[in-house]
Amino acid sequence: MRRSLPFLLMASVAMPASAQDSIVLDTVVLEAESDDTLTQSGYVATVSRQATKLDTPVAEIPQAVTVVTQDQIEDQRPRTLNETLNYTASANSNNYGFDTRFDAFTLRGFPAYYNGVFRDGLRVFNSPTAIYKAEPYGTEGIAILKGPASSLYGVSGPGGIVNIVTKRPLDRPYREIEAATGANDRAQLAFDLSGPMRDDRFSYRLTALHRNANTDLPGYADDKTYLAPALRYDDGVTKVTVLAELSETLTGGTAAFFNPALGEVSDLYEGDPDYNDFRQQQWRLGYEVEHRLTDAITLRQNARITHVDADLEYSGHYPAGATLARYWGHYLEEVDSTSVDTALQWNGQTGAVTHEVLAGIDVTRADYEARSLLDYVSAASADAQDVPFANGQDTVQKGIYLHDQMSWGRLSGFASVRFDRVDTTSIASDRTRTTQDDSGRSGRIGASYRWDSGLVAYGNLSTSFAPNIGVVYDDVTTDVTRPANPTRSTQCEIGLKYAPDDTNLLVTASLFDIDQRDGVVYDASTGPNKQRQLDLNSRGIELEAAASWDNGWSTVASYTHMRLKIEEGAAGTDGNELSGTPNDVLSLWGKYDFKDGRAAGLGLGAGIRYVGESYGDDLNTIRNDDRVFVDLAATWDVPQAPGVQAQLNVKNVFDSEKQTCTSAFCYRDEGRTWTASLRKRF
Repeated sequence: MRRSLPFLLMASVAMPASAQDSIVLDTVVLEAESDDTLTQSGYVATVSRQATKLDTPVAEIPQAVTVVTQDQIEDQRPRTLNETLNYTASANSNNYGFDTRFDAFTLRGFPAYYNGVFRDGLRVFNSPTAIYKAEPYGTEGIAILKGPASSLYGVSGPGGIVNIVTKRPLDRPYREIEAATGANDRAQLAFDLSGPMRDDRFSYRLTALHRNANTDLPGYADDKTYLAPALRYDDGVTKVTVLAELSETLTGGTAAFFNPALGEVSDLYEGDPDYNDFRQQQWRLGYEVEHRLTDAITLRQNARITHVDADLEYSGHYPAGATLARYWGHYLEEVDSTSVDTALQWNGQTGAVTHEVLAGIDVTRADYEARSLLDYVSAASADAQDVPFANGQDTVQKGIYLHDQMSWGRLSGFASVRFDRVDTTSIASDRTRTTQDDSGRSGRIGASYRWDSGLVAYGNLSTSFAPNIGVVYDDVTTDVTRPANPTRSTQCEIGLKYAPDDTNLLVTASLFDIDQRDGVVYDASTGPNKQRQLDLNSRGIELEAAASWDNGWSTVASYTHMRLKIEEGAAGTDGNELSGTPNDVLSLWGKYDFKDGRAAGLGLGAGIRYVGESYGDDLNTIRNDDRVFVDLAATWDVPQAPGVQAQLNVKNVFDSEKQTCTSAFCYRDEGRTWTASLRKRF
């Protein structure tokens, strides 16, 4: 969002000033976003470093890219990363109903929350429970790159990556304080402070939030404390940015309801209000360095260390004769990871061709440990016991990559190649160790051609590589296992983009076809989950548009039609559609800010999200009905108090609470919620 302050411009003239001299007023626009690695205007991102690791116009990137800008985040008020992606083409965050414990979403039908989440260009190493939780208030944008991205970013999935851009220091004073309330006793305070320091080469940012809240589920909280300091040094030759975060959250241990039969969810909540805490502590500390060695060569290094500690209490029901009995579980996970990415950038020319070349090497090390306990006596019994060691994993990933971004007149070409090696040591519950080494190549070639009208035609061929840990069952009815093969994928994509000059508009239409080999899923058909591998094909079309105009209108719209087909899977599933992947997803959001007249300062927003029918199991015997959600928003810039804005957001206005099933388990959607806030910017 923006606000304007009058700025007095005085003309210097040779003659003395007089009372009759005219005073000219202009406008200075103050923005919360830094436009450091992501340049944005309203709902439209114009330049992004998130898809190529180079500052590139989004319209000229030969791959589908969606950017959720800071203005869109502020207008829609998402509570989680999942909600932030609600209006993004091919991003499905509706598979598991209401569940704020994790950000679990798919891109082009493929799960992306384990190896598809990146922050400021570095991978976020997630585990089954210790999934790093992103705070929307601490981000200035989210870039979603569709399709395989391993050629630059390393281990990642076939659907694409989500790159979260952290709020960065500003070179001008900026202050924001905010108080919010809402449904279920929500109470939240936040502030965002930034600006230059006494030495103008230094600038800072400090973002913080504290929230106490409940939910519709008994004993399920939604509390958070978040603190993110940042510091930048920039002397014109060397720029160093330090980014840090400390966060603690408390949610419920389970959001599930008992399933009495296949394809059916009941009103019986699985959680025990007296034993239902999921506490997670996380912190990160990292830096970004850019040093211009010459006019043509720049050295870059990004590094980060991260820690996530998850403590999960959960419970559920199971049949015991003619009645239901209860179990209680305690699950602990801890993940420590370190990532370093070092690269040289060269800008040059060979004949008529201009080059931007990036060559780099990155290393990621992650240490993971899990402890697990299951008790059938009582919550007190589970709470009194020590939680035994379950398993662990030490992983080292090393990658080397080369990217050449070429332009020749209206034509742009992209070529990337990468080689990865991943060494993994797995630790079983009895502390025995096994090692696994995987290596693979990935690449991307793409081209785009731009006309004067702003129309861009593009195409790309890209691949991905992701090793898998542990053993798999080719036949889940036996105990015969083998080491899991790495997951590999190939995408072909063609499309059109439309971004006319001097208009804040970006329209994208794309056709994609992705083949995935040796994807890993869990099979519960024999009782205990057994890991198996399958081949999938995702094919579809995406239409997406984002615009912000001077007349007060801002809008985003998207439509996805796709089919995710099981090429080779469990018995009876070949040729079926993968569960939880709707064929059609449509979304539309618009906001109008009144500029003149008696309503000046008022903003009204509305959105509709349509999730089409899908199958609830891989045998395609369960069908999920389509669902429609409506969201509303209103803002009011108080004229008597410059910089003060009141805001109201209502999600799922018509209180739709249908069930949805994925992998043969069914969940419930969240009902209507609302938040109201009052903020001051100065």
